[in-house]
Parts: sequence; C-alpha cells; structure tokens
Amino acid sequence: MLKKILNNKVQLFLAIILILFLIAIRAFEDALFYDPLLVYYKSEYANLPLPKINQIKLFLSLGFRFYLNSILSLALLYVLFKDFKIVKFATFLYIILGSILLISFVFVYHFFGEENKMTLFYIRRFIIQPLFLMLFIPAFYYQKKMVK
Repeated sequence: MLKKILNNKVQLFLAIILILFLIAIRAFEDALFYDPLLVYYKSEYANLPLPKINQIKLFLSLGFRFYLNSILSLALLYVLFKDFKIVKFATFLYIILGSILLISFVFVYHFFGEENKMTLFYIRRFIIQPLFLMLFIPAFYYQKKMVK
C-alpha cells in the first residue's frame, strides 16, 4: 500500500512538472518562438492587413513548437496511463495531425491569407496549443475504463 501511494506521488509530481513545462512554453512564447501573428491577433486585426512574415522561419518555429508540445504531451500521457501502446498511437496521431495542420497553415496563408484570417487563427491555435492533449486524455481514459 505504501509503495502504491509513493508511486502515485511520483506520478503526480511528474505530471505537474510536465504541465508546468507546457505552461512555460506558453508563458515565454514571445522569447522562444518567431511568431509575428501573436501580436497581430492580440490587436484589432479585423481591419489590419496580415503582417509581413518570413514564411520559412514561421513554419519552422510553428513546427518546432508543435513537436515540443507533442513530446511533453506524450510524456504526460505515459505518466498518466503507463501504457506504451497509447503513446505509440498518440505519436502516430501527432505526426499525422501536425503535418496536416502545418501544411494547411502554409497553404491557407500563401493562397487565401487576407480573406481567411480566422481560418489561419484557428489552424495556428491548434498548432501552438496542446489542444490534442485535452482530447486524448479523456479519450484514452474512457478507452481504458471500457477495456476493464
């Protein structure tokens, strides 16, 4: 019993540390990543043209941020569920979804940027925030409960 309580404390501590890392990415996003759209979407962007950006630098920065969030999310999934199959499946989903989102972002920005500012906003939101983690945790929890 004591060992189980100790393991849960370690698991809780690791989960908190990983969540703090995800929060730190968000808190220091201005210093860590190139993203002129951060300031743009915080302003009155509806009447402003899209800012000039270095597309390659932005693509690499968004990709780095997505995969950094993904690695932390995968570690959190492992800490929570202790199931490597879940981590493998989530890794596959992150690779596919991340690729689709990044390609979609570049495509929409390059061909439909000014007309689809909100589409860019939402695609970018899925890239820079760990939203998939918020979907995966309850889904995998439910799956675990249904298997038992």
